[in-house]
Amino acid sequence: MATKQSRSAARLMMAPAVFLLLVWMLVPLAMTLWFSFRKFLPLRGGDLGFVGFDNYVRFISSSSFWPSVQTTLIVVGSVLLITLVLGVLLALLLDQPIWGQGIVRILVIAPFFVMPTVSALVWKNIFMDPVNGLFAHLWKFFGAEPVQWLSQASLPSIVMIVSWQWLPFATLILLTAIQSLDSEQLEAAEMDGAPVLRRFWHIIVPHLSRAITIVILIQTIFLLAVFAEIFVTTGGAFGTKTLTYLIYQRVLESQNVGLGSAGGVYAIILANILALFLMRIVGKNLDA
Repeated sequence: MATKQSRSAARLMMAPAVFLLLVWMLVPLAMTLWFSFRKFLPLRGGDLGFVGFDNYVRFISSSSFWPSVQTTLIVVGSVLLITLVLGVLLALLLDQPIWGQGIVRILVIAPFFVMPTVSALVWKNIFMDPVNGLFAHLWKFFGAEPVQWLSQASLPSIVMIVSWQWLPFATLILLTAIQSLDSEQLEAAEMDGAPVLRRFWHIIVPHLSRAITIVILIQTIFLLAVFAEIFVTTGGAFGTKTLTYLIYQRVLESQNVGLGSAGGVYAIILANILALFLMRIVGKNLDA
């Protein structure tokens, strides 16, 4: 049992790390808030003074703002749906005793360790190239016209690339949850004559509820900041401009740090709204 002195010593030892973490988080946030209220043009005069909420009004009244928010939510929702459905199926498959099970699991998880820029380049040049890509040759084999993926199906292409990257993560978490399932429950249900689908819906899915909510929470946080895949493939064109990419354009392409900082604040607000909503779901499942 910890004494008062030991708890005080623990807090004292943790204080430097907590302080550094707070500085690491709060300083960039404070700078973002500061610049969002100023007109700061690095290559056109520098800091031109306080402008109040003008940057916020300009950013939200931009014709690109709401479409970028919509695109962001579509990408996040689509990737979550694909990775959860395929993740559950892959986890169930990998849980079965098969030859070379360890190698198969490594191959399934491997895409998660590929850099987003590299994976986007691979998909763009090897799979989705309309002339020499694997998909183009497959379409020609069946007598169909190759698809211009990054222009005709740009948003589905982004969703496909990002889903391929995050599917291993969802599979790994769900596989761990499935392996913790008591096999006696499934055996008892099977002996009682319950069909496979009923055993899946009434035993496996409820057992996976906590793992699913954790996957949703973690992936959503990172998916809101998807950037490299869009930058490498479409450059924000053809309806693939997310809120993150719009902020990039305002800061680097337009050289307007104040306007981009206001967009960053909007992104923080959106992320916190989704986080609060998801935390309520996670809290209910963890308390169940």
